[in-house]
Amino acid sequence: MRCCVEGHGKRREIGGVRENKVKSIWATGGTVVNGWLGIPSSVSAENMAHAGWDSLVIDMQHGLVDYSSAVPMLQAISTTDTVPMARVPWNLPDLMMKTLDAGAYGIVCPMINTREQCAEFVANCRYAPQGRRSFGPTRAVWYAGTDYAKRANDTLITMAMIETEEAMGNLDAIMSTPGLDSIYVGPADLGLSLIGVPSPDPTDARVLGAIRTIVEAARRHNVVAGIHCFSPAYGKMMADLGYRFITLASDNALLANMAKQTVAQMREAPQAAAATETERAAAGGKSLY
Repeated sequence: MRCCVEGHGKRREIGGVRENKVKSIWATGGTVVNGWLGIPSSVSAENMAHAGWDSLVIDMQHGLVDYSSAVPMLQAISTTDTVPMARVPWNLPDLMMKTLDAGAYGIVCPMINTREQCAEFVANCRYAPQGRRSFGPTRAVWYAGTDYAKRANDTLITMAMIETEEAMGNLDAIMSTPGLDSIYVGPADLGLSLIGVPSPDPTDARVLGAIRTIVEAARRHNVVAGIHCFSPAYGKMMADLGYRFITLASDNALLANMAKQTVAQMREAPQAAAATETERAAAGGKSLY
């Protein structure tokens, strides 16, 4: 799996606008390693941005983040060359446009089930004549550069989520939508729709079959396929299938899991030390204390 190797702080421009590193990685056949932000904190976002992710998606759907929290998070991510993106709550133009105006370099839109919904989503993210995005890129110009208006349609990423049985029946129609850059699999909702069970890193044969079918359709239509994973092992398996935008867990999950592991290790340590001391005493060894 090839990933970006450029260090943080290196700003590159393409055609007078800040490079979208996600698109550059894709253009060279690489795979993007993406992080997920659900904690409404610029400090947490800045911390994550310095961890080396290629991109970070601010989750405004299921995370705890609203627009007022998202703007300082976008500013925090901008302290690095990590690409800032956002998942909006629904296929609604107002929040998409405001989030792009605030400097997001890509929009992930949930629950895209038909070509018509996908076309509406793409139009919301593109300036005329390709779309209907209203003009007013306040912070986006500061982040991207003065040529943002000319280059935005080519620079920004549109990523439609495939996560229902209905969408599975419309894969070719959705992925042939003009202007669509990428699709993104939500395994939990996909599993919920297909078998009635949401799960991270699904192993059910029907869900895995759908995941394979989706990436095959993406290849046919030259659309990049992305997926949300919980573990690096599962992420590598998805990359081997052809997924080229791999999300690993989320800030909430990473924090919770590491905190639990740390506490558990601390609680186990005295017991392990006591057991070792007992073994030494039984063997006639000398105590260290």
